[in-house]
Amino acid sequence: MKILIIEDEVELAKSIAEYLSVENYLCEFAATFSEAMSKIEIFQYDCILLDITLPDGNGLKILEELKKEQKQDGVIIISAKNALDDKIRGLQIGADDYLTKPFHLSELTARIYSVIRRKQFSNTNVVTQKELQIDLLAKTVSVNNEIIALTKKEFDLLVYFIGNKNRVISKSTLAEHLSGDFADMLENHDFVYAHVKNLKKKLYDAGCDHYLKTVYGTGYKWESL
Repeated sequence: MKILIIEDEVELAKSIAEYLSVENYLCEFAATFSEAMSKIEIFQYDCILLDITLPDGNGLKILEELKKEQKQDGVIIISAKNALDDKIRGLQIGADDYLTKPFHLSELTARIYSVIRRKQFSNTNVVTQKELQIDLLAKTVSVNNEIIALTKKEFDLLVYFIGNKNRVISKSTLAEHLSGDFADMLENHDFVYAHVKNLKKKLYDAGCDHYLKTVYGTGYKWESL
């Protein structure tokens, strides 16, 4: 899962990223309004942590742009402002949640999880497709009630595919999801093929049906009727 932290307090942004990395989130940073706008134009995120007060602009303008472009990124406003007007305005524009500084990182993590679960998985902790079951909270995967061992990357890929079922996803999109900004620096995306191949093998060896399809010359698609 990929998170964009739009926050000009560098130490706070770092502490958030360090905490979230333990929960297997991939974090990127934007410390200014202009940097944040550049990132949301190019990339897609599972959740955006948005500070309202930035040195070169208002964070609510970023939220307005996301909604104007009909992007589906989850948004949690994090701000030192405790003014009711700011909270109401952000929620009216389309923010999914609002958290006032200072806050406990454990609470932030719970809210991120809640936003992603609500947006991608119909507010459930357990995703089931016939013989396949994914426990999002425990981060476990089972086929025919037998748990299979996946790496962090493989689990992340599986959840991403399930969250984007019946859509063709390109290698470059998967590379960006797994590696963030670093994807642009890589000479090729062969590592995506390796992770997908390993994920397929583990699922199929465990008795899972062939839901994950290769769309030759394009990418991959998780099929769900």
